[in-house]
Amino acid sequence: MSPTSWAYAEEFVGEDEALVGARGRAEEVGVSPIGSGGGATLRFLAALVGAQAVVEIGTGTGVSGLWLLRGMTPDGVLTSVDLEAEHQRLARETFREAGIAPQRYRLIAGAALDVLPRLTDGHYDLVLCDAAKTEYADYVREALRLLRPGGIVAIDNALWHDRVADPAQRDEETVTIRELGRTVRDDESLLPLLLPVGDGLLVAKKLA
Repeated sequence: MSPTSWAYAEEFVGEDEALVGARGRAEEVGVSPIGSGGGATLRFLAALVGAQAVVEIGTGTGVSGLWLLRGMTPDGVLTSVDLEAEHQRLARETFREAGIAPQRYRLIAGAALDVLPRLTDGHYDLVLCDAAKTEYADYVREALRLLRPGGIVAIDNALWHDRVADPAQRDEETVTIRELGRTVRDDESLLPLLLPVGDGLLVAKKLA
């Protein structure tokens, strides 16, 4: 695919003022949110499964959360976990600007691997992993416990700045993401798909 076609596809679904504002806040605090193509994919997946309960690992300033909320059912609730309370304050601002009712999101400040074990098994329709790359394998293990059969796990940065596809790249983050991709692909309880949107979005449906 040419860079022109990739950019056309990435920007095919536009972003409104609330998302543009969230991206501005992200830039101010040094957060790298999911791209618009990845966000549109998350909204589509949430709508596809009729998501009522979603877990997001890595709140940032609310970019991916807002995309997810817009794909969920009108009474759906997003549970989002982030180590930085300040980022979540900015995410609340994003959700307010977008007109999202406060009862539709639950923001939990803390380390994901401390928070996730406290969430209910088999209760969630979709889990997004987008925080510390070296912890991705642990996030996915937790996600598969949290998901109902038929639920979807989505992993952002699955191509990690073009490093995952290059076997010469052996830094810890790249190796973790590369090995996780193989694990997800080879797990017979999952139906996987690697999408070349944004920095790569690895998605998998939990079959049982």
